Amino acid sequence: MVRSPLSANIHAMKTSLAIATALLMLPFTASADENFRCGNSIASSDMTVEELVQKCGEPTTRATETKEVLVRNRDNGLMVKTGETLIETWTYDRGTQAPPMVVTIVDGRIKSIERQK
Repeated sequence: MVRSPLSANIHAMKTSLAIATALLMLPFTASADENFRCGNSIASSDMTVEELVQKCGEPTTRATETKEVLVRNRDNGLMVKTGETLIETWTYDRGTQAPPMVVTIVDGRIKSIERQK
């Protein structure tokens, strides 16, 4: 089958549109992630929890929550518990001149760092 230049152009435009749409649907979690200063160090989500405590000390407050991990059973479509995940929320108070920073830790790994709203 021979394509005309017009149909080839339309095909290329549809492909470009599909790629652009797929890229727009990607989550932008990295752009929401922030860093903050702890003394002479910078805290980031690339650190381990141990490094965070070593550089920034203990948080001002901690909250812990355990959530069930559910998956759909392919035989009957019902949700089935397959485990649990531990979510910790640490807040670092940085004084009156800067907003507190909230560190979310999921199963022992830093997931995000955000300014408290």
